[in-house]
Amino acid sequence: MGRFWDQRAREEPYFFIDNRRAYGDPDLAAFWAEGEADLDRILGLLQVGVTPTDEALDIGCGVGRLTRVLAERADHATGLDVSQEMLDRAAAHNDHLDNVRWVHGDGVSLVPIADASVDAVVSHVVFQHIPDPAITLGYVREIGRVLRPGGWAAFQVSNDPAVHRPRRRSLLERVARAAGRRPGGQDDPAWLGSAVDLAALRAVAADAGLALERVVGEGTQFCLVLARRTA
Repeated sequence: MGRFWDQRAREEPYFFIDNRRAYGDPDLAAFWAEGEADLDRILGLLQVGVTPTDEALDIGCGVGRLTRVLAERADHATGLDVSQEMLDRAAAHNDHLDNVRWVHGDGVSLVPIADASVDAVVSHVVFQHIPDPAITLGYVREIGRVLRPGGWAAFQVSNDPAVHRPRRRSLLERVARAAGRRPGGQDDPAWLGSAVDLAALRAVAADAGLALERVVGEGTQFCLVLARRTA
C-alpha cells in the first residue's frame, strides 16, 4: 500500500485524493475548498463537530486536504498516512500551520498514536481502497484504542462489493494510460479496495468499546459512520 500510494503521489497526488479533479490539470484552489466542503458535509450528516479544545486525527491524510481544516478548528491535528511521499507534500502545502503533526503509518494500525489521546477522528475515501476488509476492521479497533472516553470518529467505508471489481479497459484507454494521459494504478488492488460488511463492523466496534451512533448511506460506496468511545 505504501509503495502504491508513493507512486500515485509522484504521478499526480491531487487526482488520486479527489478524482473529481481533472487528471494532470488540478485546480488547487478548488481542491482545498472542496476539502473543507466535504468535511462539513460529512460532519453535518453525522451531526457532530470539532471544538477548539479537541485533539483531532485524520486517517489517510494524503496531502492534508482535511487535516488543514481540522487544524484550523481544533487545538491540534495529526495527519497519518501510509505514504511518505504524500506526507512530504502535506508538510510543504501546510507549512503555515504550527499545530499539526505528520505521521507515517504502517498500513495496519494507528501506531504511534497513544492510547486514549484523541477526541475526534476523521477518515474519508481511505478505507474503501484497502484490499482486505480485515485490515479496515483492524483500524476500527485501533480507533477504539486511541479515542478518549466520549470521543468520536466520523469515517467512510464502502458497503458495495460491485464497485471494487476490476473492469475491462479498451485498447484506447490502455494506450492513453501507457502514454501518461490517463491515471495509472486503476486496476491495482490498492486502488480497487474492498467493501466492509456492516454487521462485522458493528461487532468489531462493540468489542473495541465503540458505540455506532449513526450510519448514513448503508449499502453504498459512501457509507458514513459515526462511532463514539464509551466511558
